[in-house]
Amino acid sequence: MAADGGSSSLVLPCAFSPKSRQYLAVCAQDGRLRIWDTNSKTLHQEYVPSAHLSATCTCIAWGPCRTAKEGPQRKKRKSEAVQEERPDLLALGTAAGSVLIYSSVKGALHSTLDGGHSGAVNSLRWHPMEALLYSGSEDTNIVEWDLQTGKTHCKWKADRGPVTSLCVSPDGRLLLSAGQTIKMWDLETKEVYRRFTGHSTAVTTLCFATTRPPDSDGLYFLSGAAHDRLLSVWQVRSDGKDKNSVVSFTLTDEPQHIDLISSDSKEEAVRLVVVCKDGQLHLFEHFLNGPCKKPLSPSCSVQVSGVGSKGSEGDTPVPVPLLAAALVGDKQSLVLAYGNHLQPVLETAVVNTAERHVCLVRDIHATLSLSMDTAVTKVKTPVVSANVKVLAPGLPGHNAPVKTGSAESQKRKQDPSTKEMSIEERLGEIDLSTVPGGKKSQKEAMSLQTDSYAVLLVQGLESKDSQILNKIFQTKKDVLIKKTVARLPVPAILPLVEELTQRLQGHPYTAVLLVRWLKAILLQHTSYLSTLPDLVSQLGVLYHMIEGRIKTLQKLTRLHGKLYLLMTQVAASESVHITDLDHTAKLVYEEESSDEEEGSGDEGIPEEDSDNWEEEEGMDDETSNRENQAEEDKDEEMNEESKVNGDSDMDPENESEEE
Repeated sequence: MAADGGSSSLVLPCAFSPKSRQYLAVCAQDGRLRIWDTNSKTLHQEYVPSAHLSATCTCIAWGPCRTAKEGPQRKKRKSEAVQEERPDLLALGTAAGSVLIYSSVKGALHSTLDGGHSGAVNSLRWHPMEALLYSGSEDTNIVEWDLQTGKTHCKWKADRGPVTSLCVSPDGRLLLSAGQTIKMWDLETKEVYRRFTGHSTAVTTLCFATTRPPDSDGLYFLSGAAHDRLLSVWQVRSDGKDKNSVVSFTLTDEPQHIDLISSDSKEEAVRLVVVCKDGQLHLFEHFLNGPCKKPLSPSCSVQVSGVGSKGSEGDTPVPVPLLAAALVGDKQSLVLAYGNHLQPVLETAVVNTAERHVCLVRDIHATLSLSMDTAVTKVKTPVVSANVKVLAPGLPGHNAPVKTGSAESQKRKQDPSTKEMSIEERLGEIDLSTVPGGKKSQKEAMSLQTDSYAVLLVQGLESKDSQILNKIFQTKKDVLIKKTVARLPVPAILPLVEELTQRLQGHPYTAVLLVRWLKAILLQHTSYLSTLPDLVSQLGVLYHMIEGRIKTLQKLTRLHGKLYLLMTQVAASESVHITDLDHTAKLVYEEESSDEEEGSGDEGIPEEDSDNWEEEEGMDDETSNRENQAEEDKDEEMNEESKVNGDSDMDPENESEEE
């Protein structure tokens, strides 16, 4: 039993066909449905919905295998009594709320189910026996569709929040739905049979692990939630005491794709393969016969890595993300899908489960080139023989003969030494500055260069060639960037944004060149980006990175202002030129008595040009001494007179003592 029908809105939906695992259905970023053949490793079918841009596909679910009815019916032998069953119908849920039923046998749209939901469809599940389909939506409702009439058979409200995942029991009697809580519904009465609580985030995966009846205490199912690195296993007990999960499986990241082989009895183990969001694969094998307190680690972990860049030796392997995986009858065989959703690499690998960690080294470039060469093309080139006369429309007698090729081109094909130039070499030889002629020739060269840039950019994004991308992102011409982004195909826009986001996280100087590309993308392709349901998660890293860098911008501007003020002051002080001063002394004083007195002379005396300054200074000193002596004699005479007159008791000090 595969648990790949429901899909989260954050993960691109993909699902293997039931039983044989012969086909892999993938809905890529461009909204196209591609069905790949796992046996021939080639593209089997491709379908483009009419509203693949406005209403993208959100989930995929293969219907039960039906008996193939091709050609006239005839009486079969006993050896041919068992008719071959093959997968046919494929249900596609859209962001607009409609459900598309695609027939892989016819290669066309079978029917469209409208009017059931007012929000995006998050999960789809088929009834294993009857022609019924169940869908859960953002409008909190579950719809039961009658595929024979194409109309709604029943509709009921499942939860307060959106219904994120669904699962139908193998016997077709029970339905699991996940919203804010996990509910188990009785499909006959449409009433809640059990409730399970334990996840704090949206549940993205629900799958039954056993095929036992619910009253036998042997019915188990597992659930996985967003941003949760555990898979929880729940037991449906007859007494109703099933509040907590009984078993937990540890993962390296949240589950993205799950496939398992359910057990029919207690003696049979459940085999489980989980592909996480980080691109790793984990294998589990456990007997479900009761609670287990300790979380279980995977018995084997698988990771795919590609070789380094071309022409270099000793490069470290590059990890390649796994997209989906399926279990085959053999215990050691797995069907792996890895690489890019636009063209995944399919492989049936034999994994040694005895080892805890397995790393598969693959050359993805060589594998993709082989698969592209062997792909079926619908364009056929007619072979024109020299003996056949070809008639072309027109007037009689004026028909130009059909030429299969010029003589120069035939010689060029026959000469093995001549090699065609690659797009990168052609782009390197294009130079607008050396184009002769006027404005018309320059415009033609600009259009040619823009076409080459667009083709080269798509080639670099698909092959993840850093040399090509580095050369393109180094351009500084805004006109060339705008025209290149305008001519990009729609499937290459989101990979370009992811590449720019990854490069912006590196050296800050790269933002000077890469911001121009982001600006051109937002100006040209905003209408397409707004139709993506998971736009917030895709551009969240870019938004937080820009916001984190802008936070320091205000502090940097303040610092820049202060530094600018200081630099302007320094520049202004350096620009002022001080005129030369006259260092010749106006006056020199020298004392002949001693060197010490000469050194202790006062230098702050006003300068005069008189030559008799020294003599005048000596005379001033003598007169001042005489005046001081006269004042002292006068004071002594006054003191003696005061003593005689008895005025000494009138001193201020004596007055204070008497008081």
